[in-house]
Amino acid sequence: MKLIGSTTSPYVRRIRLLLGDADYDFVSLDIYGAGRDELRRNNPALKIPMLQDGDQAVYDSRVIARYLAHKQGIAALSWDQENQLTLIDAVNDSCVTLLLSKKSGIDVDSDTMFYNLQRERIMTSLRTLAAMVDAGEFNDWQYPAICLYSTVDWMAFREIVDFTEVDSLLRFRDSNKHQPMIAETDPRNA
Repeated sequence: MKLIGSTTSPYVRRIRLLLGDADYDFVSLDIYGAGRDELRRNNPALKIPMLQDGDQAVYDSRVIARYLAHKQGIAALSWDQENQLTLIDAVNDSCVTLLLSKKSGIDVDSDTMFYNLQRERIMTSLRTLAAMVDAGEFNDWQYPAICLYSTVDWMAFREIVDFTEVDSLLRFRDSNKHQPMIAETDPRNA
């Protein structure tokens, strides 16, 4: 198997954590620079991560996780876990939008509908996720917890979110820093 991505992407990190010490090659790309052509050759959606397993290509982190679970005989996620992933992905997508907009020179703090909606989605979803953490819904280190960890740590790394109202998410992250492959996949080491 070959996983194509970048070392700073929270979507790639979640798959790297899920794979753990499995036998696979990791190809790290600068998807906004020299690695863009390789990304185009491998994934027409121009997204990372992308998994190549023999002749099978899988183009999205959520689908890759499903593919790996099926391949390893792991039970499918429950509907509640799928909803958790939907919230995590909504936060992640909005935060990536804010980051890329900032890097493009756009004032994301302006009072504009698009960025107001992104900030609203982020905080509404984070409050719900924090309540789920407080209720113990992420106590087991399974794929949803891996995804939440990757997103929260990435947001802290990029300094995108003020965690004041949702500080239990930082406590969740800190309580899982010992999990396998966390140090090896830290985006701060990129």
